[in-house]
Amino acid sequence: MIDEIASNDFQMIYIASCGEGINAYHLVESTLVQFPESRISVVKVGHIRSESQVDELIDKVKDLESLIVHTLVNSDLRKYLTRKGIKNNIVTIDLMGPILSKIQAFLNKPPLETPGLYREIHQIDLKQVSAIDFALAHDDGLNPDTLTDSEIILLGLSRAGKTPLSMYMAVMGWKVANIPLVPGAPMPKTLDMVDRRRVIALNINVEQLLAHRKMRQESLGTSDIYSYVSKQDVEDEIQKAQKYYITRGFSMINVSNKPIETSAEEITEMITRRFMANAHLDN
Repeated sequence: MIDEIASNDFQMIYIASCGEGINAYHLVESTLVQFPESRISVVKVGHIRSESQVDELIDKVKDLESLIVHTLVNSDLRKYLTRKGIKNNIVTIDLMGPILSKIQAFLNKPPLETPGLYREIHQIDLKQVSAIDFALAHDDGLNPDTLTDSEIILLGLSRAGKTPLSMYMAVMGWKVANIPLVPGAPMPKTLDMVDRRRVIALNINVEQLLAHRKMRQESLGTSDIYSYVSKQDVEDEIQKAQKYYITRGFSMINVSNKPIETSAEEITEMITRRFMANAHLDN
């Protein structure tokens, strides 16, 4: 059989897929590294959903020394491509059909045959990873130059719970930045460029903020910053912070003695209500 199809002019492998063809592409590339002397090019032809698209591919391939590797989930389209390949003396390799047939036999249940379903399901995971990366890159005032890419911006005093809340919402798929409000320190200029409706200020009561700060000091093994845990100074910080939030027109939520998931739900509902379909900037 190898002798029948061998050709010195063989130079192209086409990947035909109802999706992007990425998985088949990597499989073929992994195979080709076993033939280091070959100069075969691999071309992805994605989103094939109709017989007319198969015809276009066949017309492109039929005059070349090449083969077609395909991962079409629709059985009728797979059969059509196979028939057209035989008719035009084009070798076709079906990567999807045998697997689907075996699993169907084991489960005694037909496959959905829905194109692009894997990417649709796992797109959520990709958005989640992207949101987590964003939150890490914009934690505690980092990278203020890209603050305008944020879907939610949290403001708050030190130890008000900005970071854990940011990360929790990032896992939910939200691009969150958080900025510390430090007495005497300027806020990033890019904060003036964002839609203030996306800025959420975190209020926290004196007792809880003091408790968080004392725990932080103990974990660091230091006690030399008296004002950090002075009740009077903390009260003054909270009052000045609230005044700043009101002056800037930023929304405030109280996070005192509240589970992270409750605060996250409150914030995301607020943002969704305000921006509707545009709550996520990539929509």
